[in-house]
Amino acid sequence: VQLQASGGGLVQAGSSLRLSCAASGGTFSLYALGWFRRVPGTERELAAGISWNGLSTLYGDSVKGRFIISRDNAKKTVYLQMNSLKPEDTAVYYCAARSYRNSWSPGDYTYWGQGTLVTVSS
Repeated sequence: VQLQASGGGLVQAGSSLRLSCAASGGTFSLYALGWFRRVPGTERELAAGISWNGLSTLYGDSVKGRFIISRDNAKKTVYLQMNSLKPEDTAVYYCAARSYRNSWSPGDYTYWGQGTLVTVSS
């Protein structure tokens, strides 16, 4: 499975941004998908995850209530709608895939996209 993330950019605090991650190869509908983020010098952390059937989602405490993860199996794409952005949301965002179930751990994910940079100015 190849993953291609897009949609990052420079925005002001309080703005919204939507990230997309398009997949090719594999059976997209059988994969759980996650959006991780990494600030330089820190470990990747899960921002949001969604199970293969879309029935289970995970959100990191710092993004809960502001970010929404969704998937469109027909388009083989996972989205991360980011609202009320804060400067501390500045990071490189990566999409990742693993079979079926969500996981908080980046080590559980098999496939990774290349990352897209989100910068939120104050």
